[in-house]
Amino acid sequence: MNIQDQFNMIAKEYDENRRKFIPCFDDYYVSTTDFAAKSLAKKPELIFDLGSGTGLLPSFWYPHFPDANYVLSDIAEEMISVAKKRFENVPNIKYEISDYSKKLPKGTPDLVLSALSIHHLEHEQKKSLFKMIHDSLSEGGTFVNYDQFCAGDERTEKKIESYWISQIKASGISQKEYERWLERKKLDRECSVLQEIAWLKEAGFTSAECIYLNEKFAVIIAQKL
Repeated sequence: MNIQDQFNMIAKEYDENRRKFIPCFDDYYVSTTDFAAKSLAKKPELIFDLGSGTGLLPSFWYPHFPDANYVLSDIAEEMISVAKKRFENVPNIKYEISDYSKKLPKGTPDLVLSALSIHHLEHEQKKSLFKMIHDSLSEGGTFVNYDQFCAGDERTEKKIESYWISQIKASGISQKEYERWLERKKLDRECSVLQEIAWLKEAGFTSAECIYLNEKFAVIIAQKL
């Protein structure tokens, strides 16, 4: 089963399960977004969310920039259907069912977002995508990636992975949900935070910094200045 099929299947349960799979949910989505929104070089007028899924990430950004125009892009049609319900009657949000790793939405964004999506791409695809994002951004634009990463060494990774699994099992998740997650996990192609920062700088970003890190989850902000 490919990524598109996997996420279509779990679309309706996706948001409900986020807290079970992300023990640091509030810091990861709420506090980090608040910090990042206050750190932008300029107020964004056009915002892309890549691999938007159900629109969870833009729901945290929208209160900061309610006048911006948003484009939510995802390969899974069922995910986008949930996002449309989330933002029903919000006129400045548009939707695109597409593979962002091959082609970005049209326009020159001031801010590009992504959450828990890019780690599904092969490393060469990540590098190509970062170059596309950099080139598409306006001057002074920013890319913020909330994602899942591996540790820099195998020994540490095994310890973190084991602890994360114990947290998930203790979250009240059902056996069916857990088995689905294990199946989706086979699609992961994680890199380390340091690897991604290096690739972002190679793509042309003036700066790339990790602003949040908790076990498997990190947020990287890259600026085109």
